[in-house]
Amino acid sequence: MRITVVGAGAIGGFLACKLFAAGHQVSVIARGATLTAINENGLRLHSSDQVLVSRVTATSQAHSLGVQDAVIFAVKAPALPTVVEAAKPLIGPDTVVIPALNGLPWWYFLKSSGALAGMRLEAVDPDGRIEKAVPIDSVLGCVVFPSCVAISPGVIRHMSGSKIVFGEPGGGASQRNLDITQMFQAAGFDAHASEDIHEDIWLKLLGNACFNPVSLLVGCPTDELIDDPAIKSLFIEMMSESLALGQQIGIRPAINPEQRIGITRKLGKVKTSMLQDLEANRPIEIEAILGALVTVAERVNAPVPRLQAVYALARMRAKTLGLLPD
Repeated sequence: MRITVVGAGAIGGFLACKLFAAGHQVSVIARGATLTAINENGLRLHSSDQVLVSRVTATSQAHSLGVQDAVIFAVKAPALPTVVEAAKPLIGPDTVVIPALNGLPWWYFLKSSGALAGMRLEAVDPDGRIEKAVPIDSVLGCVVFPSCVAISPGVIRHMSGSKIVFGEPGGGASQRNLDITQMFQAAGFDAHASEDIHEDIWLKLLGNACFNPVSLLVGCPTDELIDDPAIKSLFIEMMSESLALGQQIGIRPAINPEQRIGITRKLGKVKTSMLQDLEANRPIEIEAILGALVTVAERVNAPVPRLQAVYALARMRAKTLGLLPD
């Protein structure tokens, strides 16, 4: 397949390398030092004791690549509105658009049949730019669970995990979902086709909405957070609020807080994406990961006092550091 990965950071680089190694025609949209490094040395993935070097096509100009079979957006939420505009030349009537994003994506309620059907998440797409640039019928939902880090421009270290879940925004089964899932399986991913991607996204969000903002506040990796009894207790309370909110709007992942914390515990010492962004002085995607969740709670009058408190603190922390996007 002709595949372009928009964003060659930790997750984007990981996906691009594995898909290239599986024989696909892979391009990446990158810029600055990352673009230079990939063109000079290839995209490099360190996983276990192996180094995979992928000579992908790297460019900053989407129009030079033409229409693709699949486009994977692997950028942080604050950059997405600008990025999708630049990537429009890649998207044709049959292109599958796969947003590999953290938090609640802009499309989450657009084709939903639940309590908030059709709701635009203004926390992540305030003026509808993403919705206008990317046809909703081209979107295939995606949840990425692996832990990766960009150790230098164009060089990715895969820490743990290979699970990826795909699903239609409107739910149910489809041939394209099965095809994309099988393609990723053949590339070595633990890929799954879901008939309810909303629950899978909520399942990951249970962890992200806790671990990310708290790690931003205290500067610790996930294992240290879990090992602290007071913080673990806070996580259980935050996850309980998130699960209750999900129940209220018809999203019911079959998991409890202890089980969800256990999933992250198995990954070992993980620096969350927010902590990585803090250390690299990059914008913090607080709105997609926690702000959108608080907004949903406000819309349905659900009590989430701990989520609101952590959101307020983490948002102010990002603001005082100059890392809160406009």
